[in-house]
Amino acid sequence: MPRVRWDSFGAALAATLVAGPALAQDGGGKIDAADTAFMIAATALVLMMTLPGLALFYSGMVRKKNVLATMAQSLIATALVSLLWIGVAYSLAFSGEGAYIGDASRSLLAGIGLDTVSPFAKTIPEILFMLYQMTFAVITCALVAGSVAERMKFSAFMLFCVLWLFIVYVPSAHWVWGGGFLQKLGLLDFAGGTVVHINAGIAGLVCALVLGNRVGFGRENLSPFDLSLAVVGTGLLWVGWFGFNGGSALAANSRAVFAIVATHLAACAGALVWSGLEWLQRGKPSVLGVISGAVAGLGTITPASGYVLPWHGVVIGMIAGGVCYWFCTVAKYKFRYDDTLDVFGVHGVGGIMGTLLAGVFATRAITASEADPGVAGLLEGDSHQLYVQAIGVLVTIVWCVIGTLATLKIVSMITPLRVTYDDEREGLDIALHGEALHQ
Repeated sequence: MPRVRWDSFGAALAATLVAGPALAQDGGGKIDAADTAFMIAATALVLMMTLPGLALFYSGMVRKKNVLATMAQSLIATALVSLLWIGVAYSLAFSGEGAYIGDASRSLLAGIGLDTVSPFAKTIPEILFMLYQMTFAVITCALVAGSVAERMKFSAFMLFCVLWLFIVYVPSAHWVWGGGFLQKLGLLDFAGGTVVHINAGIAGLVCALVLGNRVGFGRENLSPFDLSLAVVGTGLLWVGWFGFNGGSALAANSRAVFAIVATHLAACAGALVWSGLEWLQRGKPSVLGVISGAVAGLGTITPASGYVLPWHGVVIGMIAGGVCYWFCTVAKYKFRYDDTLDVFGVHGVGGIMGTLLAGVFATRAITASEADPGVAGLLEGDSHQLYVQAIGVLVTIVWCVIGTLATLKIVSMITPLRVTYDDEREGLDIALHGEALHQ
């Protein structure tokens, strides 16, 4: 084929991918270098939460025969969701005027040029805002895998990520952050209590119930292979959460710093309360308890982090440490549901509490600006905000349950959801990937 035709094809493709005026500033803002640099760093931190943070955190808490398979789930979620996000998911979540879903105007990043800004982040390039939001979608899908670790087929998980992203995550992101009806209602969710943590936790619980318990649950020793991996993963998650919550300010400003401080203090308080309860009840504080409490505090402060004072973060972290501890050590065994890595008990329960507590502790001292009087929670006399938060929690839970069940049903019509009994006994590393750690 003559070279000129390839050149023409390339030019046409470029025009499609960068449709519209290349230097348009759609959001009416102006790109700020400091905010852009800050958000590039925040984006890297959030991606680090999945790779390698979550991969290490999860793989350290499963049995040796399933370590690589568990890591593979985080890897494949990152690859799949990233491509789908650029393809059309970002556009559906963050474009258009719809109350329930966006439009396809930003598919394949159409209309995004060098200086294009988003109406949601007016001081950074829209392509950076897109990338930052991509990392949230990635970790949400990856989190769900923790509930079905050691028994879900790899192919089924891949299909689940593809479908669940569009059925559950994208609509939720649009409702809460993309101009949808919950955002217009006034729901406070600074960094993902509903969109990320409730969705991941509820989806994880539904998946665990549908797939059933692991072979030997409640009868055999299913203790972690290497908690040192989980500790390293916790550290990466903890640091990455500074980008997760701090970056949700979408600018290098004081509010971002307040969110980071509240986040750190909540993690500390959660770790101390969880390990303290273990110490009282069992006579010894476990390493697993310390890291679980820290992650519980981090997840619970997330929706409130940009609306509260630092001492509120301490209180929220303490509540998270106690309540999540009960769900993970008592409720799971009382009701006999095998949420393998406690995604529901930590992220689901934490997301619900944190979203409600945002309506309790939100303060005008943090949320007010020259153009906005700010938002007050129950402690400052606004009981209505707590009502709005409860609506957001309820809507998210109901839609997530329906959407996750629909996703699992579709996947099950294509491939079995669960590995065979023999494969589960042998271990997913060998059965699904033909690899294993050295003995």
